[in-house]
Amino acid sequence: MRTSGCLRHARHMETPVPLAQLLQAVEAGDLTAARTAAAALQRAGAHTSQLAAEVLHELRQPLLGVKAYAQLLAEDGAAPGPLRLLLAQVERMEQIVSDFIRLSSERPASQQRLSLAAPIWAAAKHFSINPDSSRISLEVEAPEDITIQGNARLIEQLTLNLLNNARDAMAGRGRVKVVLTMEGPSPALYVADWGPGIPEELRARIFEPYITANNRGTGLGLSVCQRIAREHHARLELAPQGVIRDVPPPATVFRVLFPATDAPPTQKHRVLVVDDEIIIRMVFRDLMGKECEIIEAASGEEALDLLQQAPVDLIVTDKNLPGMSGLELAQQARRRHTDSRVILMTGYPSLVTTQQALELGVVDYLLKPFDDIREVRALLRSTLARKPAPAPLETNPAMRRVDVLEDNPAAAAQITHALSLVGLEARILTTTELAALEPPAGVVVSWDFTPAYGRKALELGKALAQGAPFVVLAEHLTMETALESLRAGAAACLPKLMSDASALSRELNRAFKRETP
Repeated sequence: MRTSGCLRHARHMETPVPLAQLLQAVEAGDLTAARTAAAALQRAGAHTSQLAAEVLHELRQPLLGVKAYAQLLAEDGAAPGPLRLLLAQVERMEQIVSDFIRLSSERPASQQRLSLAAPIWAAAKHFSINPDSSRISLEVEAPEDITIQGNARLIEQLTLNLLNNARDAMAGRGRVKVVLTMEGPSPALYVADWGPGIPEELRARIFEPYITANNRGTGLGLSVCQRIAREHHARLELAPQGVIRDVPPPATVFRVLFPATDAPPTQKHRVLVVDDEIIIRMVFRDLMGKECEIIEAASGEEALDLLQQAPVDLIVTDKNLPGMSGLELAQQARRRHTDSRVILMTGYPSLVTTQQALELGVVDYLLKPFDDIREVRALLRSTLARKPAPAPLETNPAMRRVDVLEDNPAAAAQITHALSLVGLEARILTTTELAALEPPAGVVVSWDFTPAYGRKALELGKALAQGAPFVVLAEHLTMETALESLRAGAAACLPKLMSDASALSRELNRAFKRETP
């Protein structure tokens, strides 16, 4: 069959019924029938799958001819609408062929050292020229200096499949974002979309062949991505929405985490889990035990004894412990090691405990029961991958300037007065165009700062502080604003409308840890 190159000859052979149905569906451009026939073909056995791969390989030639002549007709001025639809259908059939051949192949592709950015940008370009992608706003962040040992053609196909999957999930106009970054020593590729999301009942099966949440896709794309990821010893998974720091957050995020390359073997991170419930400690042991050294304690007192023996990279503690509370443990741990990182767990969240956690430098707040244990694992990994935050800068006692990001004149006047009561001078900033000066004694940033609202305001305030403490003021203080402020590293998150300027000045003075003049 290979030597003849003739599709008709292949059909005169004793072709299995599912294969004949697949060929007819592909030639007719019936994607639903093609998907159904391909599923039946896969169940028919490995020999039949190999035969299908060979026949589909032959189909590429007539598809190429159809595509080429459609492009020539477009140059001759034929009606653009029907031609655009024809080209889009041809490209979708090409994708079915490529995906099925990849799934059927048992031969690993050759690999070499390459910059990940090149195949990612190639996939973005190929995605953009598809007429159906014109309704999608595509953003790509792919620095050139991230390299892996891999196959450029396959990485391009993986990226393109993820992009097509995101596009096909959205019926109308939409947004897709690609981010290439480093997570510790490992390259990570994220593809996020602001579509309808993946139904909960499909999340556990989304990488199986022919499983799809929409009627536009083939159901093969994510299976191919998983296959390519495994060939590169990478891990493909659904990631938490919060890993892409956008407002609003994306509905779906896929992450491809590649193995660390050319990195010396590192010692396992040490994580101390403190909870009086043994089942919770077991969950963390099974969740992170393969990649971290898990140390367990049933009380705060036991945890402090363990910390006295050796430091740890992260403490995960319940708030309500017998005897010493989790907040007291965090305070004691940071007194012993100022760079101690603590994640607090609680089944009874409150604004008061969140504020206390902020003052103690707790890095995050986990709510029990956990909605998704994979999100917990992602949080632990990302926390461990980041270097501990440096200790706040020792500011010059003579430094009295506090930068205030506030565009509300009444609020700016109240903050200025409150700072003056503790001997500090406010520099009011109403835009994001900031003058470069020596680091301030502190920063006050309004959550409601119009030029950069919410999370953007936190990022701006933290950058402006240059290591000095920064305080968040919110007109409507909620758990959400307090938690976001905590995760950004704020020294405090306070209500903007306090009883009087004296109360606000006391809180600001405590946050900036200055002596009363």
